[in-house]
Amino acid sequence: MMRFFLSFADFLARMGAYLASAVLVGMVGLILWEIVLRSVFHTSTFVMDEFVGYGVASVTFMALAHAVGQGQIIRVGLLIERVPPGPRRWLESLSAVIGLVTVTVLIYFFWLRVARAWTRGSVSNSVAQVPMWIPEAVVMGGLGLLWLQLLAHLIRNSLGDMRAVTPATR
Repeated sequence: MMRFFLSFADFLARMGAYLASAVLVGMVGLILWEIVLRSVFHTSTFVMDEFVGYGVASVTFMALAHAVGQGQIIRVGLLIERVPPGPRRWLESLSAVIGLVTVTVLIYFFWLRVARAWTRGSVSNSVAQVPMWIPEAVVMGGLGLLWLQLLAHLIRNSLGDMRAVTPATR
């Protein structure tokens, strides 16, 4: 059961990274379209900056879980590399627990924002009038993936799985 959870958390993190990649490609396409519209047709989509802003938030939060799972998050190597393996696992577990608590609080507050935007029918102040719960829910979803990956990291670290250790510290 534990292996299934760890594999499932990795699968979801990978799907989040694929989604982030697709959003990034879409952002580039939208920017190129905006350039063509402004240069050739002297008009605009009038929503490019808003959608690219949503895209940046989506890419950032949807890719975080995969980055944690791959050990690509910036770490304090100065400290971690000098600690022996036993205490290093303890420090890794402590940082995962602190991360879980922090992300749990963020998810809670984003849930309140999404629910408030949904019930009030809040929309953006642009021509597109995007319902605000959509970009906020995407960020909350990325935080949920990060929470799952931090839990998987904690479990791997507790079991002594070498994937919990970053490539730099192997």
